[in-house]
Amino acid sequence: MASPPASVRPFVVKLGGSVITRKQQAERVRPKILRRLADEVGAVPGTPLVLLHGAGSFGHPGAHQFGLSRTPDPGASRMSRGRGASIVSGEVRRLHLAVLRELIRAGVSPWSVPIANHARNRGGRLASIDPEPFRAALTAGLVPVSFGDVVPDDQWGWSILSADTIAVSLAGALPARRVIFVSDVPGVLPPRTQGRPLVIAEVTDSVLEGLRPAGEGRDVTGGIRGKVEAMLAIANAGVDAGLISGLKDGELSRALRGESVYGSWAHARPREASGRGGD
Repeated sequence: MASPPASVRPFVVKLGGSVITRKQQAERVRPKILRRLADEVGAVPGTPLVLLHGAGSFGHPGAHQFGLSRTPDPGASRMSRGRGASIVSGEVRRLHLAVLRELIRAGVSPWSVPIANHARNRGGRLASIDPEPFRAALTAGLVPVSFGDVVPDDQWGWSILSADTIAVSLAGALPARRVIFVSDVPGVLPPRTQGRPLVIAEVTDSVLEGLRPAGEGRDVTGGIRGKVEAMLAIANAGVDAGLISGLKDGELSRALRGESVYGSWAHARPREASGRGGD
């Protein structure tokens, strides 16, 4: 694969843990879906691309169990939190290896970028991230692949950095041409939908205001509300962001060709036109 020109802006694709794993079953990949999505990436050769993936059933249960997404309990030792971080880190890497294997089989040339080596949190929020490993892989004609993970935290010792947050940061830093979130739903669903679900086509601030706050469930990365917040932050950085289904054949490859794809989209807007800040 030839190296992309410096002027080419890559796509950033995030494969949600909900679509590539069975979130109700510990450490279970959805092999047919993961294989098809890898094939769809391989079907668009030469497209500059950064691929991210969620942790799904490989990371969320452990992160919830060890409290890695919240302030450490007063009585908890730093060593016990570190032990939890070590366990979850190993779990998500098993999923990462499965993703890399499928991409290689599909003819893609992935390059692993473990984000824990290139980012730090502070109080559970991203403090810094180095985009250079992603740029270097793109320049070499490779597809940098990273994932939601446990990263060092200046205040908490260790905490969760979601792939959604990585996508927000890279969208502006690279910058990206388009960010595509691939999920097990066809988009942001309106409340109390009857019959066949119809998605909210355009994601705006008012859509976010109408969503319930993230709960305390096993999804430690904010659920659909966190996704919408990420999409709006990306739009505020001047990049289109979409949420599409990974369960429908061909949607991802079409989106990577720049085609219009059914789903929910937050359209790029000038920074001065928005009162919202980035991530």
